Amino acid sequence: MTEPVPTQPVTGASLRKPRVLFICTGNTARSQMAQVLLEHRAGDRYDVVSAGLEPGEVNPLTVRALQDAGLPTDHLHSKGVKPMIAEHFHFAITVCDRAEASCPIFPNARYRLAWPFEDPAAATGSDEERLAVFIRVRDEIDARIQDWLAERA
Repeated sequence: MTEPVPTQPVTGASLRKPRVLFICTGNTARSQMAQVLLEHRAGDRYDVVSAGLEPGEVNPLTVRALQDAGLPTDHLHSKGVKPMIAEHFHFAITVCDRAEASCPIFPNARYRLAWPFEDPAAATGSDEERLAVFIRVRDEIDARIQDWLAERA
């Protein structure tokens, strides 16, 4: 795996835990899952937030998939990226192809990474069939986060 190319050094934020921003189109599923999963795996080492290009409501199946894994969801709400553009982040990570293609520049992000995952909200079928897709995507995101944390250890 290649190391991401720094965009700019983080100033001021260096004294705090590294900040991670997960970005998706709607901030309703993948970026919310990534936020909760990184908080669960390494919230003591990273400050984590998520946002969307076109924020909507957090998908109820996102909440169910996270709760089924015993993860907290009471703090989740959809947020837009625009207010965060001037903030300092060590990592700005897109979790969908559309966000990667349309994402604004984060001039104060040290690294920008792309981790595209399937959109579980596009799944069809019964609620249980759709939930199974959310759970699969949740597990794929969790595996990627665990790999990333191992790379950084």
